[in-house]
Amino acid sequence: MLHNLVTADLNTTTFLICVVVAIVLGIGTALVFSFKQKHTASMSLTLAIMPAAIAVVIMLVSNSLGAGIAVAGAFALVRFRSVPGTAREIAAIFVAMAIGLACGMKQVGFALLFFAIMAVLVIVLTLIGFGEKAAQKRQLKITIPENLDYYDLFDDLIEQYTSYAELERVKTTNMGTLYELVYEIILRDDTKAKEFIDALRCRNGNLNISLSRIVEKKSL
Repeated sequence: MLHNLVTADLNTTTFLICVVVAIVLGIGTALVFSFKQKHTASMSLTLAIMPAAIAVVIMLVSNSLGAGIAVAGAFALVRFRSVPGTAREIAAIFVAMAIGLACGMKQVGFALLFFAIMAVLVIVLTLIGFGEKAAQKRQLKITIPENLDYYDLFDDLIEQYTSYAELERVKTTNMGTLYELVYEIILRDDTKAKEFIDALRCRNGNLNISLSRIVEKKSL
């Protein structure tokens, strides 16, 4: 049946089969990529309808080179004016696009197989916590007086309490009378965060210190 679907000319039955499969797989993609993750309603809706929309475009222009070039040009002019998504959301969009392209080429079997592979892969990697080390990064902000040399002032404490630390930027505050040092760090032991801050306070004259998680920006 799938072979007949691939070789058949576009008709109402073929069109409906490809679109329905694309919608089902789009909804499945939205559910898979939101598994144990925070997500927005707009992103879920986008993933659900994107494969069907792409499939329809591909089916309509597949037999016309001129129409295909025109559609490609139209897509190139589209500007998405929204907050940049996370890497996971971008990956989900690419998967949805691939499913839509496969359905649009009437390769429904390959679309189903690709979705199954991606679903298993995403769920397994999510369950085992693949790549979660990066999520433990913290942002450390330390305020110091302008007359204090910050070059190696906190090196020993950073070495003692962190497994990774990088000075991201230095800026002046309070009309230039203070400096703010911004680090990206990974604590060796989260339970010693207060001890680490107290040790830093002894060095910076009890000025402001901030330790916070680095949160990925999410699309609207």
